[in-house]
Amino acid sequence: MAGKIDTRLAELGIALDASPPPVANYVPCVRTGSLVFVSGQIARSARGLEFPGQVGTDITIDQATQAARFCAINVIAALKAELGGDLDRVKRVVKVSGFVNAPSGFAAHSDIMNGASDLLVAVFGECGRHARAAVGVSSLPRNASVEVAAVFEVA
Repeated sequence: MAGKIDTRLAELGIALDASPPPVANYVPCVRTGSLVFVSGQIARSARGLEFPGQVGTDITIDQATQAARFCAINVIAALKAELGGDLDRVKRVVKVSGFVNAPSGFAAHSDIMNGASDLLVAVFGECGRHARAAVGVSSLPRNASVEVAAVFEVA
């Protein structure tokens, strides 16, 4: 029987793929006490990297916002694997950190990160509201346009 969060994901039309394996020397998640730290996720899907490149140069703000949403889906997939498949154990989305590959002078980082934040609130409801950082960077691994990391409180 599907849990509340799995049901909500299905209502949103989101099917979680297996969490992508790390591309370097790190683990997808670290749990300490009641906190799970999910490593930065890029917008990888079964098709490969979604919306690569620098925002404003190679892709649009709307495309980068979609990339942030993909990143959040990958964060949830990594978390689900860490929790043995039970996303109903999430008590709170604590913190989301987003990195946007953008040129100097770019100022819409927060707008792009709403793609991730809005999804987390849609999935987890009120406990999905979180503290957040949205940071501009000159490049990201694999030429990703966005990377998202998160911290969750779990039971």
